[in-house]
Amino acid sequence: MARPDSADFTTASTTAINTILAEEANRIGADVHKQMLHTSPWIDLVKKSAFPEGMGYQITTLIYDRSLPTTDETGNAYGLSWADVANLNGDANVLTNTSGLDQPLKDAAESVQGANGGVPAGTDSRGYINFSKKLRSYSIKRAIVESPRINVDDLRYAAHRQDQLRAIIDNLGEATRHSWADRYRDEFDRLAENLVVCVSATDASTVFDSTATNSGKTVATIGGTASGALDGGTACKATGNISNAVLDKAYFQLIRKGATRGAYGMENGRPVFGLVCSSEASYALMKEDGFRDDIRYNNARVGELVQPLGVERSFRGFYHLIDDLAPRFNESGDDDGLIVEVKPYTVTNGITSVNSAYDSATYEVAYIIHPEVFESQIPQPFTGTNGLTFNPVNYSGDFKWTNILSEHTNPDGTIGFFRGILACASKPIKTDFGYAIVFKRNAAAANI
Repeated sequence: MARPDSADFTTASTTAINTILAEEANRIGADVHKQMLHTSPWIDLVKKSAFPEGMGYQITTLIYDRSLPTTDETGNAYGLSWADVANLNGDANVLTNTSGLDQPLKDAAESVQGANGGVPAGTDSRGYINFSKKLRSYSIKRAIVESPRINVDDLRYAAHRQDQLRAIIDNLGEATRHSWADRYRDEFDRLAENLVVCVSATDASTVFDSTATNSGKTVATIGGTASGALDGGTACKATGNISNAVLDKAYFQLIRKGATRGAYGMENGRPVFGLVCSSEASYALMKEDGFRDDIRYNNARVGELVQPLGVERSFRGFYHLIDDLAPRFNESGDDDGLIVEVKPYTVTNGITSVNSAYDSATYEVAYIIHPEVFESQIPQPFTGTNGLTFNPVNYSGDFKWTNILSEHTNPDGTIGFFRGILACASKPIKTDFGYAIVFKRNAAAANI
């Protein structure tokens, strides 16, 4: 197969197998450089465990809701009824029974204990705790990634072949990390029950409107009513920017929901949750009028889970975890009233480029995350059973060199490729702890 006159990296994905590696040493410098993709906090903060073996591809998990006592058996009257332990009976205090009912006598000798022939009926009433639970099904999904075919004979003539191979392997690893971050972000968005759409807010009495639901999510708006889902609908056309007032309301809701346990940190006896947002959104929140002192005088210790991510301090009950690839949207341009996502990168003929439209997108999404929203379960490598053995597969996306002999296309085994498999199942847990906040970029923040 003829070789081109020069190494054209712009068409590397479509050129012949034996031109993957640049081979003309006089046309390439000693340093082989590669461009880096952005890494994300999603990879570090999502809980990971092993997918259960021998239970099929789809599993149902049992989730118990929170329980509080009630005064009736049906569980409709919240609280407990408290009564005095001692009950005045003549000149003596006689303990009442806990059920508030007369108890039958064992014999006549006990008749002195109560006017009705039994233990005196008290004013106590029983309390009840009812248990509610729900079943949530989840299944495992898989994605396979392969590199172009490479002829190993070309390594004999390639310039700086070790550096080139190292750059290729590093790029494969970065692509895997990017894919995992996208997967975890998408799964959190799918499972989080609270969708908050920021619209006009003018006073401190503005609250979340949780009356509308769509696709299993609670659609909460600031200062208005909406219906829709994050993947489309007029409800997601936010008119207001993200503000600390919006986060304050979500913060107090999380505390009342019981999300304090498992928070990413504690400061002054109060939980600190995680806010995954872009650098622009974080900056807008921190420079909001009246909140600069929260940064200047905050020297509290950062939680152990977020400290390795470079977080130095919290801000108003949240650790700002920067995700500069946060989802952004534009209006579709049609009359359907939908919004469409604008990706941060574009890929053409295998070449990845920064998408300039991402910088000017109208809408953006930030997430309030909690480690108990969901768990990513990855299958363990399996080597065989009952005497059968085979090569284990790593489902976390580790790339292996694969060389498949073929009588016609690869008789000598000199052509191979890198192949990686990604597989996981998202186990829903306390999905009501998760929030997706849609806001309009560059809009005025809520005046609260």
